[in-house]
Amino acid sequence: MNIFQAIVTAIVEGLTEFIPVSSTGHMIITNKLMGVPDNEFTKMFTVAIQLGAILAVVVLYHKKFFDFKNIRFYLKLLVGVIPAMVLGFLLGDKIDAMLESTQTVAWALLGGGIVLLFIDSVFKNPTVDSEKNVSFVQSFIIGCWQCLALIPGMSRSASSIIGGMQQKLTRNAAAEFSFFLAVPTMLAATGYKLLKHYKEAGGFTTEEIKLLSIGNVLAFVVAMLAIKFFIGFLSKHGFRIWGIYRIVVGIALLILLKTGYLAA
Repeated sequence: MNIFQAIVTAIVEGLTEFIPVSSTGHMIITNKLMGVPDNEFTKMFTVAIQLGAILAVVVLYHKKFFDFKNIRFYLKLLVGVIPAMVLGFLLGDKIDAMLESTQTVAWALLGGGIVLLFIDSVFKNPTVDSEKNVSFVQSFIIGCWQCLALIPGMSRSASSIIGGMQQKLTRNAAAEFSFFLAVPTMLAATGYKLLKHYKEAGGFTTEEIKLLSIGNVLAFVVAMLAIKFFIGFLSKHGFRIWGIYRIVVGIALLILLKTGYLAA
């Protein structure tokens, strides 16, 4: 991976981490289109730069994250992150194998897109309009929904937002809780990947540190803009447009696979 490829990948990450289209799936496809080598560093990079994106959440919602008197907020996130941490640890090798599969991403984008077409009409009459009214049980159930994102292309954001709406959260409340839940989830995933690479490779080269630094800074800046855009857009238009987008991209990928332009 060179600097240009790292920059493009980081921009894609920042744009897609918090909208329901799958940042991992988009980074996998972007890297394949750019001819980025499918090696252990590339896999680690696509996870590690999500740290920059989630820091954008911490900055934008700093009053929430640094309100140390509100212990319930931290406990809810802890409860919500447990399912993904457990499954991620148990299925780590299988998840890494799926990161190589363009076909998995294509079908996940397509299937998730169909779901998003109808989510606004399926989950009606929400009763929870703020994180303060989310219970610990609801946090855990939303965390279970988030586990769907272990499949590349499903989207962590989409999975947890759907889980939130299924638990009677409003669209905006579900989106914001998804943002909050991303912080411990991606901190754990990033820490695990960095530690694993450090142990297996015997450390990080100067070039790797440079690429990771550039990637995280860019992902942070772009994610700041994307979050603000998404919340405003969601309030007015809902999820249908994202469903259409996912279906179009999913079908396009299947066509590229069928014609041999992309490897499965």
